Amino acid sequence: MGLKDKAVKGVFWTSLGNVVNFSVNFVVGIILARLLSPSDYGLIAMITVFFSISQSFISSGFGNALVRKKDATQADFSTAFLFNVSVSIVFFVILFFLAPFIADFYGRPILASLIRVESVCMVIGSINIVQNTQFTRRIDFKTTMKIGFTTNVVGSVVGISAAYYGLGVWAIVAMDIVRQLTSTVLLWKASPWRPKMLWERESFRYLWGYGSKLLASEMLNTIYNNIYPIVIGKFFSAASLGNYTRAQGFVTLPSSNITSVVQRVTFPVLSQIQDDDERLIAGYRQMLKMVTFVVFPLTIGMAAVAKPMVLLLLTDKWAECIPYLQILCFAAMWHPVHAINLNLLQVKGRSDLFLKLEIIKKVIMTLVMIGTIPLGVLAMCAGTVFTSYTSLLLNTYYTGKFVHYNIFSQLRDLFPSLCLSFLMGGMVFVLTLLVENSLIAFMASVVLGAVVYLLLAKVTKMEELTELISILKRK
Repeated sequence: MGLKDKAVKGVFWTSLGNVVNFSVNFVVGIILARLLSPSDYGLIAMITVFFSISQSFISSGFGNALVRKKDATQADFSTAFLFNVSVSIVFFVILFFLAPFIADFYGRPILASLIRVESVCMVIGSINIVQNTQFTRRIDFKTTMKIGFTTNVVGSVVGISAAYYGLGVWAIVAMDIVRQLTSTVLLWKASPWRPKMLWERESFRYLWGYGSKLLASEMLNTIYNNIYPIVIGKFFSAASLGNYTRAQGFVTLPSSNITSVVQRVTFPVLSQIQDDDERLIAGYRQMLKMVTFVVFPLTIGMAAVAKPMVLLLLTDKWAECIPYLQILCFAAMWHPVHAINLNLLQVKGRSDLFLKLEIIKKVIMTLVMIGTIPLGVLAMCAGTVFTSYTSLLLNTYYTGKFVHYNIFSQLRDLFPSLCLSFLMGGMVFVLTLLVENSLIAFMASVVLGAVVYLLLAKVTKMEELTELISILKRK
């Protein structure tokens, strides 16, 4: 099978998996939001940062290092496995003893118990990192799609049942643990690889040499992505934090899911042609245009239809999240562009530049956040839009330097999708203002947005639409 066919197959199965999981998470999120309160979600958001930071250390970029290494050996995989599991145990112990202090910081005693129980997920998940890498190296996303779907469904049934019977915030914890356990069982059943008690210094030196810079970058990114919940949880109410995370959850469903597809598939595919700049540029450019053709209308459309969507799906107890959602959409729409640009640096082995960029961006982001805290949560959301556009300038700098595809060239390629998306979004927003009934407004807006965007794309003969239809027909 040729590289292009592998890429198309990988994109198809990963996209299918994400669409299916998107659908499951969307429905489950709505059901849980109706059964639980914004404060319940706020409590989980307060502790998420500690698990995210721990997970960054546990993985340490070793997965990407193994994918990039063409001649990875059993010693490489086993060394990574032993490292992942050992570090997960260390962080489990650390969080177990830090839990009471974290609870005191927020002034919420229940957090100590939540942290100690949720920490079990880290240890369980650590034994899956290398197994997932095995499938990624083979660009076998069909298997992981099936496992991910099964895992999602089983965990969701447990979570919804627990919430229905009044367990509150513990329903989310139960769902996380069951999902992790199910994923572990299925991944190990599907993968023939098994670790051996091998630890080679040379293997670790390569893995750490490549992965440590990604770890530092991921740490910065993780802390920043979770710093807003920390600040909002500390200075504002748990309900405000719950509304913020609910809005963020809606926004990330299309942008992050589609971006994860692109990142997961492009890295192993482009790594195989890392020394052929001509093919690298062509593949990189095509992927960028295709993903924004889908993400731009989804995020802009979501901003336009936010009010009837939230009131219909979550009820008016979540009304506070509507303006947060609308603003955050304009930051999230550029997420895939950031990710693909940064992916190129990893493909080229320049994790040092990856780290340098992350440091610069996080300094800017921190200053913006500090300046907007006194103005409230809404202003903090607006600050993320500013930092997103600033990051766009920074992320595309080295892309232009390495493959001569700078920000102006990228924006020229993305301009048609951007224009059609804003035109469609404007029409949808006007419709939501004219129709008072939330159900009618939401359904009519979705249909209008889809029809208008696809018709405009067909009339203007956008090659992205033709390519998308071609891919769907082949599959």
